[in-house]
Amino acid sequence: MTSSQEELLPGTRRALLHRIAVAQAEGRAPSLVAAVVRGGRAVWHGARTSVDGHGPDETVQYRIGSITKTFTAVLVMRLRDEGLLDLGDPLEKHLPGTGVGEATIAELLAHTAGLAAESPAPWWERTPGTLRPELSDVLGEHPLLHPVGRRHHYSNPGYTVLGALVEELRGASWEEVLRSEILEPLGLHRTSTQPNAPHAGGWAVHPWADAILPEPLEDLGRMAPAGQLWSTTGDLARFAAFLVAGDDRVLSAESVQEMRVPAAPAEAADVLDGTAYGLGLQIQRREGRLLVGHSGSLPGFLANLTISVEDDVATVVLANCTSGPLLGAVGADLVRIVAEAEPRIPAPWMPLREVDPAVLELAGQWYWGTNAFALRVNADGLLALAPLTGSGRRARFRANGDGTWTGLEGYFAGELLRPVRRADGDLSHLDLGSFVFTRQPYDPEAPVPGGVDPEGWRGIR
Repeated sequence: MTSSQEELLPGTRRALLHRIAVAQAEGRAPSLVAAVVRGGRAVWHGARTSVDGHGPDETVQYRIGSITKTFTAVLVMRLRDEGLLDLGDPLEKHLPGTGVGEATIAELLAHTAGLAAESPAPWWERTPGTLRPELSDVLGEHPLLHPVGRRHHYSNPGYTVLGALVEELRGASWEEVLRSEILEPLGLHRTSTQPNAPHAGGWAVHPWADAILPEPLEDLGRMAPAGQLWSTTGDLARFAAFLVAGDDRVLSAESVQEMRVPAAPAEAADVLDGTAYGLGLQIQRREGRLLVGHSGSLPGFLANLTISVEDDVATVVLANCTSGPLLGAVGADLVRIVAEAEPRIPAPWMPLREVDPAVLELAGQWYWGTNAFALRVNADGLLALAPLTGSGRRARFRANGDGTWTGLEGYFAGELLRPVRRADGDLSHLDLGSFVFTRQPYDPEAPVPGGVDPEGWRGIR
């Protein structure tokens, strides 16, 4: 085993086992394996199987389908971080002649490039990749179904194009780049494009009878960047830890965090369901918890990777059946079980190492018009702005080194916060993206846009 089962309480372990046992039995899966990650490493593995004898463990490979897309997205983000492309670049700049070149790299990553969901017939998941040897065979004669950038429309060909982009800029096959830039640095030695023993076989389960049928295992060829990979709960547990904290050998924590931010316009149904898509990662709100990750499926296999960054819990669930257990729900439930039974213990509060009087002077209560805000100086060196009561615009700000600060999130993301001083050096107000924040509501001593009535505040006459 790769981790100590004792790191979770007995009651938690039993609840996790019960959940996957119910999923395997009610979902009629030939086998189902799962893992829980906390604190950057696997702390629990579980398995249920219909086969007598030795059950699958964290070293047994399953096909993970579209979780492959997250690996491809990481490769593209590496190219961005190296300055070889910009996410706003049109595809045509780097990979000309595809017929979808007006779509940007970011739009391809977020499935907003307008491409079709699937390649032209026959069904690519159950036929040899040799039927689609060229990118044009994957895209077909009419690859665009929607205006570029207007809506989220999941596209397997879109990630095939991104794989071709990686090959073009690296001068090597997608598989070679994947192995050298992600799998080897992260120690994912049981993740591969072809099955390596021990591995599970893929099965179809009859919808109306307890009978099974073997599914064909096809090499997807050109479509590999969209869904080819085989992996294990052990390897995907390590990959989940990377998607939380980053790894400078592969991708920085800042870039991984960027992948977890919604990047696609939400459909009305998505708003109701609380789902979104980032850059190679699915995002959902479930029972008040923000979850990121990806699901995957190919004939004979189902896969799910779910992460709650706030709870510091990630889960991996794999099964070898075409349909059956709803692994997204199982993964979310495993996160919930651990988060509720053994909530994350926060790090000890620590004071600032150094206190800059000029920064400390900014702390306290401020008013935008009559709206009251608090500005705090945090130990991480950031300023945090939040309304004193209720909901409202809030953001953290990073120092620029010249006395100004840049917003990191929300309404004020990218906006400049500038402390403004009077001629005598005293602090007058804060200028935040043209908004004037004052120490008193509509302070007559500050340059409030539109001015302040000279008679000041009054009662009803």
